[in-house]
Amino acid sequence: MEKDRLQLDEHRIVDEPYYLSTGSEIEVAEAAYREGLPLLLKGPTGCGKTRFMQYLAWRFERPLITVSCHDDLSTSDLVGRYLIRAGEAFWADGPLTLAVRAGAICYLDEIVEARKDTTVVIHPLADDRRELPIEKRGELVSAPAEFMLAVSYNPGYQSVLKDLKPSTRQRFVSLSFDYPAPEFEAEIVCREGGVDTELARTLVRFAGMTRSLKDSGLAEGASTRLLIQVGKLLNQGIDVNTACPAAITESLTDDPELLAAIDEMASSLF
Repeated sequence: MEKDRLQLDEHRIVDEPYYLSTGSEIEVAEAAYREGLPLLLKGPTGCGKTRFMQYLAWRFERPLITVSCHDDLSTSDLVGRYLIRAGEAFWADGPLTLAVRAGAICYLDEIVEARKDTTVVIHPLADDRRELPIEKRGELVSAPAEFMLAVSYNPGYQSVLKDLKPSTRQRFVSLSFDYPAPEFEAEIVCREGGVDTELARTLVRFAGMTRSLKDSGLAEGASTRLLIQVGKLLNQGIDVNTACPAAITESLTDDPELLAAIDEMASSLF
């Protein structure tokens, strides 16, 4: 028990994370939390979904246990498994089970990347049962009122093979995220990236130009996260004409024509 408490302490967010609300997402999330409803966040990479969950964890005063989903994520990775120590088998809770037992927030990032047979395990947690079956132990764990399940994904990368089944999707209260309006995004970049207002606005304008290339073969334009990274490089004395290619251009594509187009955009602004 002491080990679990110490482990959970590592997931507590003590200081208020900076989050700039641009709609009613906080009010909806709070209502969902009070009613024991799970959240689904959808939106492009680097638009603030993870920061939003960090803010909620701070606001609700609950530990935040985040799982980055991937193709090899198994049910055992989430729920737990038997391990061997000194010749004896013992049970080790997975992150989902740990969150349920402790009444924490469990955030499954990029849920569509996980195998479909893995995501099924969250179904009884995401409806009015709020239960987690641990088949290997023959145990059924009921979630306390403080527990919250949240998942996210990027619709821009959806395909027939990587999509949430209707039976999963319709269990959630869904919030759609996007890049903030330019004035809000500039405020975020200014605050988080540590740059002045004018440079923040120019970076946001540059991001908007790269986002317009989505119809020309670019998977995604520059995210708010990348703009903040430019600011952090500038704070370390890196020149803007070096920071932008390193933090933005080269992170967006390897295609020579797109690289040239983005560099030309940057040259017109900086």
